[in-house]
Order: sequence, then C-alpha cells, then structure tokens
Amino acid sequence: MSVVNVPERVYRRVRRHLLPWWHRKEEAAFLYVRCDEDAFEYLEWYRVPATGFTSRSAYHLELSDETRAKIIKRAHDLGASIVELHSHLGRRQAQFSASDLAGFRDFVPHVLWRLKHLPYFAVVMTRTGFDGFVWKCGPDAPERLHGIQVGSRLLTPTKLSPLLDHIE
Repeated sequence: MSVVNVPERVYRRVRRHLLPWWHRKEEAAFLYVRCDEDAFEYLEWYRVPATGFTSRSAYHLELSDETRAKIIKRAHDLGASIVELHSHLGRRQAQFSASDLAGFRDFVPHVLWRLKHLPYFAVVMTRTGFDGFVWKCGPDAPERLHGIQVGSRLLTPTKLSPLLDHIE
C-alpha cells in the first residue's frame, strides 16, 4: 500500500494552485517524495508556471521538454520519487482521461529509467476528490495509490480510473 505523506499547509497550497476559484485551464504541480518503508515522505513541491506548458486548455495539458527535464533533474538531485499532480475542471468525480492514460505510455518508462527505477506517481485532482496510480515495479505494473496522508487524515482516491494491465 503506497501512501504519500504531505503536510497540511503544503496540501492546501498545492490544491489552491491546481484548483483556483477562476479555474479555466488544467494546472499541474509536482511533489518530490522519499520512501520511508511503505510511506513516501514529502520533501518539496514545484508549481508549474504558465510558461512551463507547450499547450494547455480546459481538457488537456502538455509540459514543455524544458519543464520535464527540470522536474526529472531536481528529483535526481534529491534522490526522490516524483508525484505528478494535475487538475480536471468541473464537478465530476476524479479519474484519469483517455489522453492522461495515453500520456503514461511515453512518460512513465522514460521517467522510471531516468530516476533509476524509483517509484513514479500520477494523481488527478478535482474539486470533489482525486485518483492516483504508482509505478513501483516498472512501466508495466501500475498500482493504485492507497491514499494521501494530510496531517491526521488519510484521503483516499476514487479508484474510478481503469487500472492498466500494461502500457502499450
């Protein structure tokens, strides 16, 4: 069971970044975490600025190559795993879109290789909750994220996204 531990103040900041009240486009952020037994402890976070995307809309986002390289390099320097977070608009329950799932095919194998097989997490957040995956044993073996520990509260995912058997 994989749990990401995040201080309450950090979780509130990340959530405000991902889901501002004027929310018109998807947003993205990254947490850097280090494994402590089966929990992953927060180290720091990175807010992707508007200039960090090659495209972004209410239904899709794509990071620039420079942003991806910066995120991976920082994780490498910290010896940390990456937790990718992005938002979906609206009031629907959280689940990854078809384009999110397709994006995992390219990015997950690359980032696992670059980080020497440290776990990689993906989380999609809406106003009503989140869903998440973690790749601990390679790109063909995603698992569901068990939860995000925020202070004394364990927040649990919707588990609405289809669990991929493998990335084709």
